[in-house]
Amino acid sequence: MSNIFEADDSSTPLSEEEKPDLKQKWITTREELNEFEAKGIFEAQVWLLTHKANILNTRFLQKLHKKMFANVWKWAGKFRVTEKNIGIAPYLISSELKNLYDDVAYWIENKTYKPYEIALRFHHKLVHIHPFPNGNGRISRIMADLIMKRLNEKEFDWGEGSLIEISKLRKNYINALRKAASGDYSELLEFIN
Repeated sequence: MSNIFEADDSSTPLSEEEKPDLKQKWITTREELNEFEAKGIFEAQVWLLTHKANILNTRFLQKLHKKMFANVWKWAGKFRVTEKNIGIAPYLISSELKNLYDDVAYWIENKTYKPYEIALRFHHKLVHIHPFPNGNGRISRIMADLIMKRLNEKEFDWGEGSLIEISKLRKNYINALRKAASGDYSELLEFIN
């Protein structure tokens, strides 16, 4: 069992300012954290079943993140203010998200890509922006699935297993995201097929 504040295989380490924001002080291991966060994510997914409003905006993204992590972190739903090992500078988050929403709306309207590629490109770019202190991979996968639903397509299965636990599956996923950063989405497309 690993301590929740130890970095592992490509997870985003929390800054010293973020560590005291853990609401549940009884959580001491990454396994306990993952399990407790999973409950909030499930509740957020239940909420999404009835949510029909526009999903391509910052307000929705922050609300979803808050619903996913509000029982765990004080900063749930708030953009990060510190630099991370991944992601853009914090002061660019809002403008880059706006650009991303505009791009996706354009891609959908003009059928620039097939639906699954629109969703994957959105997912990759949202991970790259990395708007929150933590939970960016999970929220970006949920958002990609929401885009697929809105385009009347089947959600992705994201591999068979957990992308949160340290595993070969997670390593392949991280490698596919890194390759997509150079503009090559082939491994990411393979990953979801």
